Amino acid sequence: MWHTGKVRRSSNDSMSFGDVSVPKFVAYTSAWTWKKFKSPKESDTELSFGDFTVPNGGENLLGALKFRNEELYSVGKPMKEVFWLPVDSAWFKIAGGLKVTLERCNDTFCLPTTPKVVCGLKGSSADMFLDNAEYRKFLFREFGVSTVDEESAAVVMTTTSPGIPVIVFRGVSDLAGGEPTWSSTSLMNLASINALKVAVEFIATVGKQKSTMSAGSANN
Repeated sequence: MWHTGKVRRSSNDSMSFGDVSVPKFVAYTSAWTWKKFKSPKESDTELSFGDFTVPNGGENLLGALKFRNEELYSVGKPMKEVFWLPVDSAWFKIAGGLKVTLERCNDTFCLPTTPKVVCGLKGSSADMFLDNAEYRKFLFREFGVSTVDEESAAVVMTTTSPGIPVIVFRGVSDLAGGEPTWSSTSLMNLASINALKVAVEFIATVGKQKSTMSAGSANN
C-alpha cells in the first residue's frame, strides 16, 4: 500500500514548498501524558511549557507533556510498544532510486528553484493542525521530524499490523508557522501534484520489476 498527499507542514528548514518527502520512519506525536507542575523529568523529549514562557522562559503551571508510545498488534506476534514505525524496507529502497523531475510552477505561482525528492527523513502525524513556529522547532530538535501531517502514522500502523507493505509520499505545502512573508496558500496544489508524480513513478517502477520477475520465472 502506498500513501500519498500534501503534508501541508514542514518542520525542517532544509525542506521547502513543493518538495516531496519519502520518510523511512513515522510516529504519532499527539499521544501525551500530561504531567503535573514540577513533576520530575522522566524523558529527554518531554515538552516543558516553562521553556516557552515569554519573554525569557521560567515556570509554568501547565507543567509538561510526556510523549507516549503506541501499542502495535501484529498477526502471530505479541503486542509491543513502539514510537517509530518503519515503512517497507524493499519499497523504500526502490523509492530511493527514483528519478523524477518535480513541478516548479502552478497556474498562479512559480518557485525560485525546482523542488526535490528527499528520502530517509522522519515524519510525524497528529490529530491537530500545526501552525506554530516554536512547536515546529521542538519537533525537529527533539525527534528529528521533518514533516507533519494527520494521517501517515495511522496508515503505516494499520498496514504494518497484518504485514502489508507500505510506503509514504508527502508533498510540502507550508512550513508549519515558519513561512516567509509571502503566503503559501497558492502552493498547496503544487505539493499534491508533486507527491502524485513521485507515487506514479514508484508504482510504474514496481510494476516493471514484477513483470521482469514474472518473465524470468516463465523462461525458467
